[in-house]
Amino acid sequence: MSDPKRALITGITGQDGSYLAEFLLSKGYEVHGMIRRASSFNTERLDEIYQDPHIDGAKLKLHYGDLCDANNINKIMDNVKPHEVYNLGAQSHVRVSFDMPIYTADTVGMGALRLLEAIRDFMDKSGQEVRYYQASSSEMYGKVLEVPQSEKTPFWPRSPYSCAKVMAHWATVNFRESYGMHASCGILFNHESPRRGETFVTRKITRAVGRIKLGMQDKVYLGNLDAKRDWGFAGDYVKMMWMMLQMPEADDYVVATGRTISVREFAEMAFNSVGLNFDDHVEFDPRYLRPAEVDLLLGDPTKAKEKLGWEPETTVEELAAMMVEHDMELASREKTLKDAGHKLPEFTGHDQ
Repeated sequence: MSDPKRALITGITGQDGSYLAEFLLSKGYEVHGMIRRASSFNTERLDEIYQDPHIDGAKLKLHYGDLCDANNINKIMDNVKPHEVYNLGAQSHVRVSFDMPIYTADTVGMGALRLLEAIRDFMDKSGQEVRYYQASSSEMYGKVLEVPQSEKTPFWPRSPYSCAKVMAHWATVNFRESYGMHASCGILFNHESPRRGETFVTRKITRAVGRIKLGMQDKVYLGNLDAKRDWGFAGDYVKMMWMMLQMPEADDYVVATGRTISVREFAEMAFNSVGLNFDDHVEFDPRYLRPAEVDLLLGDPTKAKEKLGWEPETTVEELAAMMVEHDMELASREKTLKDAGHKLPEFTGHDQ
């Protein structure tokens, strides 16, 4: 019996990383994840993997590392000897990237370059092929030049995060063209889930819905309510990452639903699902506006459908319902603890 394929995932503790790890384990992979050292536990999104009786948790191994440390990346490559590398690690909050532009550029842009160089070096030494997936972003389109956006639409980034993603994207293309590496980019449009970080707008909304419904807060404060996004389910999108690396030839693909709605519409959908009036609980706060806004993102997933047979399985309505259901349960547990006298963090609705 041959050894299982080995995959290395940067950003494995994030939303996408945890769903991808589950998916690859279900395919029989040995999964290795790179995590940053922190003074508190930051692996809660992986708990479901360890608790799932159908998944062999022994095949999931974590390694301390950092995309800012080239020497460390090289050591992990030599130790893991992966067949596939998925680069999902990043400082991924667009608004925060304006406050931390240099760090964002170092982790997102230079981080991808360090990883690509480590892979190239490992392949030269070992003779083993390594296939690479780069998590590109719809934010690269920024001030969009056409609607919808496809693989051929020019980029016009509008944040330090998206500028860094453009660098990582073109570095991946360059390594593919220069060195013959099997390196693909997935240009993922917004993808959400109950595992989304609570500072991202969709999760901020659904967390507020649960707390407001149970009387734990009254308002939630949001920025640009008119911004439109193409929202899908992260669990659907990670399958596409894997599919790209199974193709004979590397290429770049837009991963999207082909439908866009505004932040306002998403919030209305979430509040209406529990019988609450959006207008009674949502307030505009200019602090959450970006210095340069991205008004409209709408992906054209035609290439992914035609070449790979991929289509999203979850509608935005189903996504919102899934997130609200999860966050209602979470708010209910919080309320039970609060009623029992446990001290919980105060949520003002301004938290981001």
